[in-house]
Amino acid sequence: MREALEDLAAVGALDGVRVVELASEHGAFAGKLLADLGAEVIVVEPPGGHGSRLFEPFLDDEPGPERSLWWWLYNSGKLSVTLDLSDPVDAENFTRLVASSDVVLEGETPGHLAALGLDYEDVVSRQPEVVWVSLTPFGRSGTRAHEPATDLTILAGAGPAWSCGYDDHLLPPVRPGGNQGYHTACLWVVMSTMVALYARQTLGLGQLVDVSMHAASNVTTEAATYEWLVAGETVQRQSFRHAAVRPTPQRLMRSADGGTVIGASPRYAEEFRTLIDWVVELGIDDRIDEFFFLAMGVERGGVVLTEIGTDPEATAIYQAGADALRAVAEHLTAKEWFLEAQRRGIAAGVMLAPEDVIENEHFVARGFPVAVHHEDLGRTFTYPGPAFRAPSSPWRVRGRAPHVGEHTEMIMGALIEEVG
Repeated sequence: MREALEDLAAVGALDGVRVVELASEHGAFAGKLLADLGAEVIVVEPPGGHGSRLFEPFLDDEPGPERSLWWWLYNSGKLSVTLDLSDPVDAENFTRLVASSDVVLEGETPGHLAALGLDYEDVVSRQPEVVWVSLTPFGRSGTRAHEPATDLTILAGAGPAWSCGYDDHLLPPVRPGGNQGYHTACLWVVMSTMVALYARQTLGLGQLVDVSMHAASNVTTEAATYEWLVAGETVQRQSFRHAAVRPTPQRLMRSADGGTVIGASPRYAEEFRTLIDWVVELGIDDRIDEFFFLAMGVERGGVVLTEIGTDPEATAIYQAGADALRAVAEHLTAKEWFLEAQRRGIAAGVMLAPEDVIENEHFVARGFPVAVHHEDLGRTFTYPGPAFRAPSSPWRVRGRAPHVGEHTEMIMGALIEEVG
């Protein structure tokens, strides 16, 4: 059994699945995740390489199509083929490549591939088992299908930006950083692709998967969308905490060593009981003006979030929990706070700078920083690795990003040889 698991770990959950990806800025993360899960992902670029190869920052601040750290991150583990889809010969080569694949991932403007005779409808009759995944700003059809979009406009128009910002609503909303609009859509692409592949095992047929970036972000707005749809209420953004219809206590705190920590106020009876014990053990119960409210939280059986701001007693209990956590945080170092809160089952965290995250012992222990060797440069670089651990079929970075057209001759030569 151990050997079987080790073999699976080497190949990944999607071993044996070939994905043809048409290079795009907004879909690159999806292809990268599929590659991390073991698929053979072949990214098709125009001659000279995709434009995102020139996105900053560059290795050692020297621009070049093989030196973009953006390209490195989003295309690690992939293979690269260059084809000019407007050229009849290359278009035919693309159809051969698609015929050899299980999944096509494309983020083209609706109608562009159809005009070239290379869209889903052009291949499905002779290749009904293909899973064709289309990622566009607003879907392949509808009145907004040809409307342009960026990560910023997706996050603003779909809703997430409304929930991000500060208590002072004279300030505008804040765009979530790190291409979250694109990332959110790409996660929906990966989930949909895997479901479609699973369905194909049962039905023997592929399908067209139409993912809208706008819709993906709209249904991933935490409470905002369903609060409006169900209750007709609008959440309000709050500094460093979840957006909510009614204000909630501040969760950001200072630790004894000047660090910035965060903790979630207790909601359940057992959590209040745990917090009382912790405060008493530290001998700081006299620092909490309304300590007795914590005991009321135990007696009451906890509080419900919808009661905060509407039920005075529940609100006072919830606020007392926040005050108690603040007193504890101010008494401990940031590391002591995090470790002890976790040990006691209290949701807690420490705010780290990016450079601290990659070196943090917790992240190191779970395999987040990954060393990737670039044999072309004779150097090894640290990449962000898996966001979760799945021991039976783990996610792992499977090598550096490809050079422009690095695998064209190998892949296309083999396909042409197959058909004579």
